[in-house]
Amino acid sequence: MSLSSHIQELRRKHQHLSAQVDAAQRHAGTDSLALASLKKQKLRIKEEIERLQTA
Repeated sequence: MSLSSHIQELRRKHQHLSAQVDAAQRHAGTDSLALASLKKQKLRIKEEIERLQTA
């Protein structure tokens, strides 16, 4: 897998997680720990994308 395709895949995962976070925030009964976990995953992917782009 090339670097650019890896970054594209990470962006797709980030976008998917973003949609999950948005959906979870719209539901009043969402587990705050599950929401925090999704946000942490999203942040890790964002940091990985930034790291790869500057490498």
